[in-house]
Amino acid sequence: MAVDKDKAPRDRELGMDRPIDRRDFLNGVAIGAAALSGVMGCTPSTGVADAPQDRPGYYPPGLTGIRGNHPGAFETAHSVRDGTFWQTAQMPHDTDRVYDVVIVGAGISGLSAAHFYRAARPDSRILVLDNHDDFGGHAKRNEFRLSGRLELLNGGTELIDSPRPYSAVAAGLLKQLGINPVALAKASERPEVYRSLGLGPATFFDKETFGTDRLVVGGPAREDGEKVDWTSFLAAAPLPENAKRDILRIETEDVDYFPALTSAQKKDALSRMSYGDFLAKVAKVDPIAIAFYQKITHDEWGVGIDAEPALDCWGFGFPGFQGLNLEPGATPRMGNTAAGYAEGGSDTFHFPDGNASIARLLVRALIPKAMPGRTVEDVVTAQANYAELDSPGAGVRIRLSSTVVGVRNIGDPTASRGVELVYVRGGGVFRVHAANCVLASWNMMIPYICSDMPDEQKAALHKLVKVPLIYASVALRNWQPFKKLGVEIITAPGSYFSSARLNWPVDIGDYRSGRSSDEPILLFMVRTPCMPGLNERDQHRAGRAELLGTSFEDFERNIRDQLGRMLGGAGFDPAQDILAITVNRWAHGCAYEYNPLFDDFDTPADRLPHVIGRKRLGRITIANSDSGAAAYTDSAIDQARRAVDELLAIKTAQADPPPRFPVRIRAERAGRAAV
Repeated sequence: MAVDKDKAPRDRELGMDRPIDRRDFLNGVAIGAAALSGVMGCTPSTGVADAPQDRPGYYPPGLTGIRGNHPGAFETAHSVRDGTFWQTAQMPHDTDRVYDVVIVGAGISGLSAAHFYRAARPDSRILVLDNHDDFGGHAKRNEFRLSGRLELLNGGTELIDSPRPYSAVAAGLLKQLGINPVALAKASERPEVYRSLGLGPATFFDKETFGTDRLVVGGPAREDGEKVDWTSFLAAAPLPENAKRDILRIETEDVDYFPALTSAQKKDALSRMSYGDFLAKVAKVDPIAIAFYQKITHDEWGVGIDAEPALDCWGFGFPGFQGLNLEPGATPRMGNTAAGYAEGGSDTFHFPDGNASIARLLVRALIPKAMPGRTVEDVVTAQANYAELDSPGAGVRIRLSSTVVGVRNIGDPTASRGVELVYVRGGGVFRVHAANCVLASWNMMIPYICSDMPDEQKAALHKLVKVPLIYASVALRNWQPFKKLGVEIITAPGSYFSSARLNWPVDIGDYRSGRSSDEPILLFMVRTPCMPGLNERDQHRAGRAELLGTSFEDFERNIRDQLGRMLGGAGFDPAQDILAITVNRWAHGCAYEYNPLFDDFDTPADRLPHVIGRKRLGRITIANSDSGAAAYTDSAIDQARRAVDELLAIKTAQADPPPRFPVRIRAERAGRAAV
């Protein structure tokens, strides 16, 4: 892509013209890397022979460039959505065996479904299909070798954490996998590494929003429980005096903005206004102060304060409510996250690669040869053997880079004799049959691939719009600038990325975090694209389009520019100090959670979209955290258990190949261009 002449000098200054580690990428796809290309020598009878995942050197966690919803993972699905796929699709080839269950989606929900199904029926034959080139779904692993040392960062799901304690099902699965969050946190997490050096939070004020570029140490991101010295922080901030006074009032003063209302009435009023409106219209905060708070909700909900209820923000501990004297506890008009945290929350633990370690432990339990080792500690440094994932004759097989384009019951769903699925892999179209199917994939895609689903159910699934986001992993030559500044985490309320933080210090098994600021380190950066003024679902749709339309070069330019501006005063040089960049692009990221500003909280529980959407259809059941309307790992596990239980409750089907006839002919007879 040609660089704008006006950008060229700045690009050279940022180092855009210099190679970085594994920089042979075109928007994240390795050029000439046959082991990870979309080309494969699949045999017509199976669609599995000589697949990339079976070749030596195949190891997606080590890739840089664009990951997450990477190129090649979504284009086929989009052509199905747009109604163009079946216009040119070749006739499907039949695979060589019939399965007891085919699971669509190799994320934590899909892998958990495989685990639960096999536990109930140990001799069952299970196939897991996933459109990505790696397993784990949103729980992805970013792996780097920096100065000879393994460095890990989560490319998606960050940690074990939920607004409520894990259910018996989810907690039981973690226990089976050897995960004790409390014990692991006590033995492995090392927050003292940064605290011993006096590192803490800082806020970056950008010139486009606040008139000048300035990094101010201190601010609202403290994670050690210490109080913020707001007077000193605001004295150094490039803000007008009115904005400073308003922020100080919101943060420190006990003002009751609703003196005539009871606690219950106040909560009800707060549930019907955004946090932005509370600050602007009730607390009468200066517009520049509003800009200071605008992105405070991004990391948790994926939208700004314009689209998040004030009551939820109170429940999450945001400022401005301390004078309202609200009674503790949740209310019916609170979103799932805020309601849960208002009552407590779950135990927490951060693996070095986030919850990718949970996915890896599930793979080890299902296919031991694919994941060497025996303990929860050694899985962190284990080198996965992808060639074992889809081994012929194995009881469980995981087939990557396989996009399902059609699924249907054989016969009437009320008396289904099995399930037929069609998927695309390496340019070929293949068909597989099973007694049962679990769709543990993005729920909003299901109506496009399951065409005989009732219209009401399709409409419900379309409402489960995922939250788009970017998690960028940036390898730095060292972290001396952070030490000089006394900074561990930076919030940037007006910038492209809303936050940047040094990698979490965790020691587990043979994995060791760095101790010296002279050593390389990984930086974690977050962006959630929003369009203030739209409702939440439309903001997510607009953000998804933005992410899919942004090139790796543009992401890289923004990363280099922002880091240079934030840290340049401490000697950071983006052209010299950035070693590698992985952009985890989640155009379809976290599950949608109901928002009282845009969703009817008087809807009966059995009429909620996720409940209608997850109804069993013959021998097809639906999992994924979407079907729990909660963006947490425990929800993904719980929904997998429910989906499997629904199948197990059906009278066992004879897993024989059903009558076969051409997909295209069948589609034409049905009067629709889909399976």
